[in-house]
This record gives sequence, structure tokens and C-alpha cells, in this order.
Amino acid sequence: MKEIGIGLIGAWGWRGKLGAYALEEEGVKLIGAADIYDESLKKFAEFYKEEKDLFMTNDYKELLAREDIDAIFVLSPDYCHEEHAIAALKAGKDVYLEKPLGITIEECDNILKVAMEEGRKLFLGHNMRYFPVILKMKEIIDSGIIGDIQAVWCRHFVSYGGDAYFKDWHSERKNINGLLLQKGAHDIDVIHWLAGGYSKAVVGMGKLSVYDKCDKERKAPDEHYEQVTFDTNHWPAEELKGVSHVVDVEDHSMVMMQLDNGVQANYMQCHYTPDSGRNYTFIGTKGRLENIGDSGDCQVVVYTTRTDGLAVPDITYQLKKIKGTHGGSDPAIVKAFIEYIRDGKKPNTSPIAARNAVAAGILATESLREDGGLKVIPSLPQEIIDYFEK
Repeated sequence: MKEIGIGLIGAWGWRGKLGAYALEEEGVKLIGAADIYDESLKKFAEFYKEEKDLFMTNDYKELLAREDIDAIFVLSPDYCHEEHAIAALKAGKDVYLEKPLGITIEECDNILKVAMEEGRKLFLGHNMRYFPVILKMKEIIDSGIIGDIQAVWCRHFVSYGGDAYFKDWHSERKNINGLLLQKGAHDIDVIHWLAGGYSKAVVGMGKLSVYDKCDKERKAPDEHYEQVTFDTNHWPAEELKGVSHVVDVEDHSMVMMQLDNGVQANYMQCHYTPDSGRNYTFIGTKGRLENIGDSGDCQVVVYTTRTDGLAVPDITYQLKKIKGTHGGSDPAIVKAFIEYIRDGKKPNTSPIAARNAVAAGILATESLREDGGLKVIPSLPQEIIDYFEK
């Protein structure tokens, strides 16, 4: 078996640990990483101290020039994705690209076009397609027990939103476009996947309600914030300290989606709730299902009997916590990437689906920042669709 050499653009944070999951796969060797911060490279070296002769650089182009690297993990901030992914593809590398694919539709389409032209494999880090609870819901829907899906909604509560998205580069439109794209791309993609279609038109609504008013110990413009803090003492949200110098993205937002197969869906997110979690509901012609909890110990409940009051589920699936970050999905998605580039095994993720999730999030964000009007999703050239679906 040929050895697969991997490199990371973006060396630290939780994403930098994805290399460890890759090393669990047979025949994989970690070659090195690139990061503009020396401190991040230092932490990378400490974490991977068992690996010999690691190459580290502040210039990602030097990493891409290595002939012993076959695949690159692009783990840099969203606004760098287009530059880094295209450079890696043109350097002849297969690419694992953290979601979102890009922060504009044009960026997404450029990346897909280059991957096609270079004949490289592009894999998107939509790890929710490997969440046990999502896979269980898909299994139930595909079984037909709740009939044909007609309506979907998802409520997403993000208690840690202030700490995770309003203390660093995520707080600015120029870096992420909006959180309905950056955070919502996960859930829009899940809705598309399980409902069996893509959004053809969207309407958005939302606003910045809380974090622009948090003025205690605001960060300086050049202050680097690296580690997300999950501290329940950071409450209430309106008293959060250390918010970014610039905050111009919405902290709650929602999108209504008309899918191309007739399904209608709604996704809502809020970044200043006291609790955290996603709740999906899929309603079909013969019943409905929903999840209670989205990772760890959680449930999927199915209703197929009519009642005229509060119902007891007809079926309850109890899911247990599994090993690995992000509900056990990270080791699973990295394994899928290695199997895709090494063996050609088809993954759950899809570059086309990733682009369509981003497009829905972007146009919904445009809608909410304008007059709340309907936005139509532009289609991809058929040759690009054919390349990634073959």
C-alpha cells in the first residue's frame, strides 16, 4: 500500500487535531503544517511530538511545494478557503476543506471549477453527515416509515455563541459573510441531505441583538484570540467580556427554504440562549420524527399514530455517546477522507451539496440584510455537477 503524506494549512485549534485521526489509518504519514502564528506551530509540534522530522513553516506555499505530500487539510479561517484550496489543488494535492466551502458563491464555484480542471479529489468537512443522530434520522426517513417528507424545521440554540463567534474573526462580515452561512451551512446541508433536495429559493430574517452592546473589555483590533471557551459562567450574554473590536454579523437569524423537490423547510439559530443544541423535525405523509439532543446520549423519536393531544412516541431510538470529538464524527469523517483518496470509496459528503448549502446561506443573508425578499439560488454548470457525481 502506497504511503499517503498529509499536511495541514492551519496548524492548531481543534481542527489541528484532525491529523491525529488521519494517523490512525494505515499507511498515513504526517509531513508537516503551515500557520502564520508561531505559537500555533509550537503547539502543533508539542501535540505531534511522536512524529519525526515534522516540517513547519509560516508560508503555506512552502508546504505545498513538498513532493512527499499527497493530501492537504485546509483548516484555515473561512476567508482563506478559496486561496488555500485552489493553491493546493493546482499543486497536485487532494484536498480536505473545512466547511464552509467559501464565503461567496463565486468562491465556491471557482474552487469546484479548479478541482475539475486539475482532476483532483475535493472533500468537504461537513462532519454532521457523520453524526450518529443524523445517520439514524436518515435511516428512518429512507425506510419510508414516516412517508414522503413534506416539511422540515430546525431550531439551533447556541449558548456558547458569544465565546465562539464574537471574540475573534468570526464577528466580522468581511471574514465569514454571516453566521447563517458560517454556522448554518451545517444544518442547511443536513436538511438538504435528509429531505432529498436542494434549496431553489430562500427568504431570510435576522438581526444583531446583543453582542454589539457588550462593551466590557472589548478586544483591541490586533488582538489574537485562539481558543474557544465553553464557560457557563459567561452569562447572561449581554454581560460578556472581551468581545471583538468589530461586531457586525447577526446573532440570531432564520431562513425559509423552498427545495427543488417541493419540500419546504425552516432553519433558525440564536447565539445568546442559555442552553445549546439542535432540534430537527421532519414531517412526512405518514408521520414525523425529531431528535432530542444532537450528540452524545440522545434520542430520535418517531410518531406514526394520530392523537389529538400530546403524543407518546411510537418508536424511540436511544443513542449512546461514542469516542471522538464533535460527537464522534471527526474520526469518522477523517477516515472517510482517507478511504476516498486512497480507495475511491464514496463519502457521505459532497462538494455539490456543500456549495448549495453555502449558496442558500449566502442568499438568505442577503435577503435579511435587504428587504426580506425572495432570493433564487443560481445553478451550477452541468459539467461541474457531472464531474463530482461520477
